[in-house]
Amino acid sequence: MTIVEKLRAWARRIKRDGATLWFALRSPATPWHAKALAFFVVAYALSPVDLIPDFIPVLGFVDDVLLLPGLIWLAIRLVPPAVIAHCRASADQWLREAGRKPRSVVGACLVVGSWLATAAALCWWWLRAEA
Repeated sequence: MTIVEKLRAWARRIKRDGATLWFALRSPATPWHAKALAFFVVAYALSPVDLIPDFIPVLGFVDDVLLLPGLIWLAIRLVPPAVIAHCRASADQWLREAGRKPRSVVGACLVVGSWLATAAALCWWWLRAEA
């Protein structure tokens, strides 16, 4: 298996595990602390908008390559193995039938809200420095 094939397989697993967490959020057997982290991860992973846009050199891919896989890994570890097995089967079926990952409007709103809050804080700081 070449490095490119390994990277593609890894990317498919990350995509599947993001969808797995989406199903784990809806499971009553998932502990509350796992649901809290999974909510954040799923909202961000399934958001059509990135916190750091990909067109920004180097930084734009840090969240996609390091942050997101690390958070997905941690959230998966917090969910009981039986729940993960059931949710992975559901995610595999979803990805086969829909051909895409689910979307999160909440995640997009959180990311856009973060941008707006940062812009408001910078404007407030700048105006305060001018006075």
